[in-house]
Amino acid sequence: MTSLLTTWEKDPTSVPVGPLGIIAMAGCEKMGEKVNQWLLKWHSLQELQDEEYYTSPGANRDTFLIRSSCPRFGTGEGKGVLRDSVRGMDIYIIVDVCAHNVTYKMYGQDVPMSPDDHFADLKRIIAAIAGKAKRITVIMPMLYESRQHRRSTRESLDCAIALQELVNMGINDIITFDAHDPRMVNAVPLTGFENVMPTYQMLKALCRSEKDLRLDKDHMMVVSPDEGAMQRNIYYSSVLSLEMGMFYKRRDYTTIVNGRNPIVAHEYLGTEVEGKDILVVDDMLASGDSMIDVCRELKARKANRIYALPTFAFFTSGPEMFRKAWEEGVITKVVATDLTYCAPEIKEEPWFVQADMSKYISYIIATLNHDRSLHGLLNPYNRIRALLQRYREEQAAMGISMV
Repeated sequence: MTSLLTTWEKDPTSVPVGPLGIIAMAGCEKMGEKVNQWLLKWHSLQELQDEEYYTSPGANRDTFLIRSSCPRFGTGEGKGVLRDSVRGMDIYIIVDVCAHNVTYKMYGQDVPMSPDDHFADLKRIIAAIAGKAKRITVIMPMLYESRQHRRSTRESLDCAIALQELVNMGINDIITFDAHDPRMVNAVPLTGFENVMPTYQMLKALCRSEKDLRLDKDHMMVVSPDEGAMQRNIYYSSVLSLEMGMFYKRRDYTTIVNGRNPIVAHEYLGTEVEGKDILVVDDMLASGDSMIDVCRELKARKANRIYALPTFAFFTSGPEMFRKAWEEGVITKVVATDLTYCAPEIKEEPWFVQADMSKYISYIIATLNHDRSLHGLLNPYNRIRALLQRYREEQAAMGISMV
């Protein structure tokens, strides 16, 4: 904790940009409440004059949550409503565009909210603020339409258009996590855009769930599931000092199935994986077909335990495929963040581990509220090295031999 907060270059006399306000959109209520509790905890500790916890995140209130809603008319049309004043405040809007568990009534039927619906509601709330806030930051962990990030034929460029819409509505900053293509920042070059990587939190969750990992080149490797995930996997291999391999996907570009070109085969490049535990890191897990195929290919090459680390786990085709793969020994664990909605039954699966991101988001909000640099938070190298040191010490204390 101390080393992390030191990187903020803390100044207890600093003044917040404005009184802090957090708006948790539909589907983000639990995350918003956890973030609120962290900030309230740190705020109350100011009375102890403990600079380590000093955040001074706003006015003297018993909550930083701003009450809001987006009620619907019978036709499905909606509006954004704020129940509290936001005048002069530093507002942070948390939105999960993939929270399909949220529904609304349209012509008497329950309709699950799509990413388009969530994005429309976000714009409604921004419109309801009506320029009265001092600053607005959107925290959108899964960047809306981020998979439609480039134009390869006569098609729309949805992510760029969405970012420009938000900027034109007066947004000051956008915080996202593990963007499918971080170059989307080029669509809004004059606006703050932070692409945060949850590497530390993912590794922390993995180490908590597995106590006998051998984190060295002789017993573990990092394997990229495709060429698009190379940068993520290179970082993991660098901070963990592990060797890396990769698969590349041969696709049939003459056919489109469910909006994408089907994969013909996975080709492997890299050193032997036989007998080694494998980390497979990616930004998202949709249906999971591709991830399971990669894991089966690794098992065919006699890999030992395989851990999938997607930042966002959607399981759009349900968890049955992964349950079967776990029972067959193809996959050992899936470690994902809680940045997007995950069905309760999946959280109960023995092969699923969720990394809690609420404290990290709270750090980001408290830091930005004082206009401090995010550098220490965005670069987790020192925290990862400290985590690995603690992990090895715990193994030694438990008498686990790493020979």
